[in-house]
Amino acid sequence: MSRTVPCSRSWSISEDSLKRYVQFASESCIQELLAASDTNRSGNSNNDGWKVLTLDNGVEISKRRSGSLHTFRSRWVLRSVSPQQFITVANAIDAAKQWDSDLVEARYIKEIEDNLSIIRLRFGDNSKPLFRNREFIVYERRQTMEDGTVVVAVASLPKEIAAGLHPKQNNSIRGLLLQSGWVVEKLEDNSCAVTYVVQGGFPSVLSINSTQNWL
Repeated sequence: MSRTVPCSRSWSISEDSLKRYVQFASESCIQELLAASDTNRSGNSNNDGWKVLTLDNGVEISKRRSGSLHTFRSRWVLRSVSPQQFITVANAIDAAKQWDSDLVEARYIKEIEDNLSIIRLRFGDNSKPLFRNREFIVYERRQTMEDGTVVVAVASLPKEIAAGLHPKQNNSIRGLLLQSGWVVEKLEDNSCAVTYVVQGGFPSVLSINSTQNWL
C-alpha cells in the first residue's frame, strides 16, 4: 500500500491544472472502485482474478494480483445503517486512524470543490513499519451515483505535485497510497452493503475490527 518515494523534485501547478488533474484521477479511481464492487456482487470471483482469503462474521476479504501489485477487497452488510450514516465516517482521516494509532497529524490542506479535497496524513516514529515516519498527501472525492450508490475515492497525488503543493517540513518519508476507497450501496430495510478496496501489500486494514470501529 505504501512505499518510499523520493521528493527531490517539485512542480509548480496552477489552481486550474490541479483541479483538472485531481478530477481526472479521482474519476478513474471511482470507476476502478465501482468495477471491483460490481465484480464482487456478480459472484464471478473464480474467473476475474479475485481469490477469497477469509470469510468471517459476514465479511469477505479477497485479493487480486496484477504483476507485482496486490489489490485487496472486503465486503460486508451493515444492518439498520444507511449509506448516509456510514459515509459520514468513511473518509481518509478516519481510515488512517484505523491503519495505525500513531497518526500524529491529519488535516485538510486544500478544498478543491465541495466533494473534492486534498489531505495530509502523517504517522509518527512509533507506527508500524509500513507507516513509520511516513506522510501521505492524498485527494479524497465523494460522489453519489445516479442509482444512489455512494463512492469515496482516495489516492496519493504524484510525488512532484505533492512536493510543490506541500513541501516536506521534517524528516518524514513521503509515502504513496494507490487507488483505494469505499462503495456503499443502499439495501432494503435501511441497510447498506459496503465494499472497501485498497491496493498494496497488507490486508490487515480490511479486517472486521477496523471496519466496525468506524461506526
